[in-house]
Amino acid sequence: MKAYRFDNVDAGLQLEDIDMPQASPGEVLIAVKAAGLCHSDCHILKENNWVGKRPITLGHEVAGNIIALGDEALNVQISDRVAVALISHPIEEMQLSASIGLGFDGGFAEYVAAPITHIVPIPHGVSYEQAAVATDSISTAYHAILAEAKVTASTTVAIVGLGGLGLNGLRIAALQGARVYGIDIDPKKCAAAKKLGAVECFVSLASIKDVMIDVVVDFVGLSATLSEAITSVKLGGRIVAVGLGETETNLPLFSLVTRGIELKGSSGASLQDFHSAMALIASGDICPILEDIPFTHLTEGFNRLERGEVNGRLFTRPVGNDKNTSKPA
Repeated sequence: MKAYRFDNVDAGLQLEDIDMPQASPGEVLIAVKAAGLCHSDCHILKENNWVGKRPITLGHEVAGNIIALGDEALNVQISDRVAVALISHPIEEMQLSASIGLGFDGGFAEYVAAPITHIVPIPHGVSYEQAAVATDSISTAYHAILAEAKVTASTTVAIVGLGGLGLNGLRIAALQGARVYGIDIDPKKCAAAKKLGAVECFVSLASIKDVMIDVVVDFVGLSATLSEAITSVKLGGRIVAVGLGETETNLPLFSLVTRGIELKGSSGASLQDFHSAMALIASGDICPILEDIPFTHLTEGFNRLERGEVNGRLFTRPVGNDKNTSKPA
């Protein structure tokens, strides 16, 4: 079968012919119908230590149909529509080895074997591609907004970075009844943000005048964006860092300390977060912005992500399954 493999930074992402996987005890074999492209994969392609094994088939946002059951694979059936959850919380129990496309071979392939413990049925009304991106893009935003930022109807929140993750976070915050402001250096993203519930959009936090910001959720993750958040959020306010634009940052420590700012990191989501994210899609409250790219154009898709040329979220249908319908059941 065809699969996109990663071994080292110099070789990069390679489309290879590999053996079809088999479902071991406690696993199911899935025909991959949709796999999302994540900016985390761009980091993997630049840093060897981001994955638990090498070589590895990348792709950690995965949905498809079960086609085979390993021993002890209970409560599922052949042909079930499923997605593979990325379980990162409770954070102290997170295991990289149990994460698809990070600890074991992922979904940039025609078929993938995954543990039954991470298999989640796709609800009626949710397409394969919606379910795939919900595993990370929507679940991660959901966790950041509710579990870490603790956004409620009484919160005024600024969402920094209106890409695929940020727009989902903005929508989830708006659904709570919060007063939401969108921040992005590209003013063309304002229309989509307002449609999803933003009160107004700005090119920087400093541009917001006469508004007390309770919480800033940074989906960019640069020294510049985090520093601006520290000086812009209210005294005693909260900042949640989600984006990884830089691996190391320089921050205004004096302002952080004297203004009593809480700075919290947020990575991934819990299994319940994923179920909640899928329910929001099924209800129509969230409709992620998606773009289908050919399986053979995966490398160019990641290049576009690196250049910031993607609105919403990219996904692909691996060779062999790309002619199958992806309409919701």
